[in-house]
Amino acid sequence: MTNAQPSPPAAEGPTLLERHRAVMPDWMSLYYDEPLELVSGRGRTVLGSDGREYLDCFGGLLATMVGHDVPEITEAIRRQSSRILHSSTLYLLSGQVRLAERLAAASRMADPRVFFVNSGTEAVEAALLVATAHASSNQVLALRGSYHGRSFGTVATTGIRAWSATGFSPLQVSYLHSGYRYRSPFRDLDDARFVDACIEEMRTIIETSTSGRVAAMLVEPVQGAGGFAEPPPGFFQRTKAVLDEYGIPLISDEVQTAWGRTGRGPFGIHAHGVVPQLLTLAKGIANGLPIGAVVAEAEIMNSLPANSISTAGGNPVVMAAANATLDYIEERGLIEQADRMGEVLQHGLRAIAADSQGLVGEVRGAGLMIGVELVEPGTTEPAPALAVAAVQRARELGLLIGRGGLYGNVLRVTPPMTITAEEAARALELLGETIRSLASERLGAPVPVA
Repeated sequence: MTNAQPSPPAAEGPTLLERHRAVMPDWMSLYYDEPLELVSGRGRTVLGSDGREYLDCFGGLLATMVGHDVPEITEAIRRQSSRILHSSTLYLLSGQVRLAERLAAASRMADPRVFFVNSGTEAVEAALLVATAHASSNQVLALRGSYHGRSFGTVATTGIRAWSATGFSPLQVSYLHSGYRYRSPFRDLDDARFVDACIEEMRTIIETSTSGRVAAMLVEPVQGAGGFAEPPPGFFQRTKAVLDEYGIPLISDEVQTAWGRTGRGPFGIHAHGVVPQLLTLAKGIANGLPIGAVVAEAEIMNSLPANSISTAGGNPVVMAAANATLDYIEERGLIEQADRMGEVLQHGLRAIAADSQGLVGEVRGAGLMIGVELVEPGTTEPAPALAVAAVQRARELGLLIGRGGLYGNVLRVTPPMTITAEEAARALELLGETIRSLASERLGAPVPVA
C-alpha cells in the first residue's frame, strides 16, 4: 500500500482586523497602524493581544473610572449575576432606586428625578426629549467645540464638524462661544473682558437667532472630544444668569466629567458655582459597563405627555456595578486623588512642553482630564498628523493615550482615578520621550532631556 502524502498545511484564516473590516462600518475608526485588542487588565495596566503590557492612560475612553479588575466591583457584579440578570423598569429595582437616590442627592437640585438609560448618547437624547417637551420648543443652544453623542438629536448639538455626521436635525440649534481661549478671537483679553465678550455674543445670538422660546442650553463643564477645553472663571455663572433671565433651562453634560474625574466633586459644573436644571451621566459611573442617566428637576422630567420605559436602563447588574463604583470612589477619597494626580501630571507636562521646541501649544485640563495641544513649531497651526504620530509612538513605548480636539491635534491623557504617584511618574517619562522624539524628527536635531 502506498504511503499517504501529508496534507498541506491549512491556510491561515483572516486576521481579527480583516474580519472587523468585513463586517463593521467604514466610519468606525481604530487607533494605530496595527490596531490593538485589549485582552485583560488589572489596575492601570492592560495586556494586549500582541503580548505586551501597557500603562493605560486613556481608561477605555474615560469609562474605566477606577481601573481594571477591581475586586470589589467584580464581586458586586458576580453576586448580582447569580441572582437575576434582568427584569426591566416595569418592575421595582432596589439597586436602581439606591443609585438614583445618590445621584439626586449629589445634584443639589430641589426636587430631582432620575431616569436610567444605556449610554451617554442616550442620556443626552433623553435630556433633550424632556427639555423640548417641557418647553414645547425644539430650539436649543449649544457650544462650539462640543460633543454630545452619535444619535440623530445629539449629533445636531455637536459643535465639531468631524463628529457631525449629518446636517439634518430634529432640533434648531444656535451655537455659542465655548470659552476655549487658545483659538478664540477674544484670546488677547483678560479673563473678565473675555467673559464679557462671550456673554455679549450669547445675548446677541439669543435675540437674533431664536424665537425667544428656547428649550435648553447644553454645555460640558470640560469639553471632552473638544480637547479638554474649559472656560475662564465666571463664564458659567454669567451664562446661567442670562439663561435664568430668559427662562432657559441649563443641561450640564457630565458624561465624561462625573463622578469626580475633574477632582472638584461628583459633578464638574458645581465647581463653577452653578446648579443646572438637568444633568446627564454615563461612562465611568459603572466603571465601563453600559450605563446612562438623566437627573432633572421634577417639573421638567415629569413633563412628558406619554408613558416611557427603558428595557435595559436600570439593569440590576449594571446598577450593582455603579453602586460599587461610587462606594469605591467615596471610601478611598478618589476625587481628591484625581485632583492631586492631575496637578502632578499637568505640572510635569508643562515642563515637557517647555522643552518641546514649540510642538506643544498648550497644556490644560481639570483633574484627570488633561489635554496637550500639538501645533506646528513656532505657530498656533494645528498639527493633527503629529497627534496621530504621538499616540502611535506612545503605544510603542508602552503607554495608551487618546486624541481629540476640534482639529484632532490634542492628546488626551485620562488615566483611571486610582493612578499612583509612581505610575504618574512613569506616564510622564513616556510622554516626555514621545514628545522629544517627535520634536527631534520634525526639527531634525536632538531635543534635550528635561
